[in-house]
Amino acid sequence: MITKKDKNAVRKKRHGRVRAKLSGTAARPRLNVFRSNQHIYAQVIDDTNSVTLVSASTLDKELNLESAGNVDAAQKVGELVAKRAIEKGVKTVVFDRGGYLYHGRVKALADAAREAGLEF
Repeated sequence: MITKKDKNAVRKKRHGRVRAKLSGTAARPRLNVFRSNQHIYAQVIDDTNSVTLVSASTLDKELNLESAGNVDAAQKVGELVAKRAIEKGVKTVVFDRGGYLYHGRVKALADAAREAGLEF
């Protein structure tokens, strides 16, 4: 049986392999996703300067969510992070799924960000 601790360790190992291959630059920053049981967080990060350019999460007051841990909430976070990134002048990003499978909430966030104007 796989415990929660083991699952997160496997995810972190997978994320380490992914991060070894991709990095965000000033021209094309990294869109990072972190998902917990109750919330989802997204950041646009410039790794060369070690700076978070924009961020959005289900904890943002302007979203007014009933439930923060579902696909609808992830879509709204994806739209919000894309809107904020475009306002800062970022149009293209590298997608970092954070070691999670590209499915469910992570996929919903990515699709919503694409529809809102981000290219990746």
